[in-house]
Amino acid sequence: MKFTIGKFDAAERSVPVTFSHNGVRHRRSVNATLTDAGTYDAEATRETVAQVADGVAYKIDIGAITAEAEAG
Repeated sequence: MKFTIGKFDAAERSVPVTFSHNGVRHRRSVNATLTDAGTYDAEATRETVAQVADGVAYKIDIGAITAEAEAG
């Protein structure tokens, strides 16, 4: 499973993430992790995204998430 984390959205307190696994690409927002002071914590967010990636990989493996249709 590979993933790319986009720019933090302070208003939504989330990051856009693109997951890639076994030829399937899946995009979704993931809640960002914030420090006790309320600022964005990139390292902790990466750990959160890695945990979400495990679930996304499983869903791809069982066919619950399939390849996105190509725009054309």
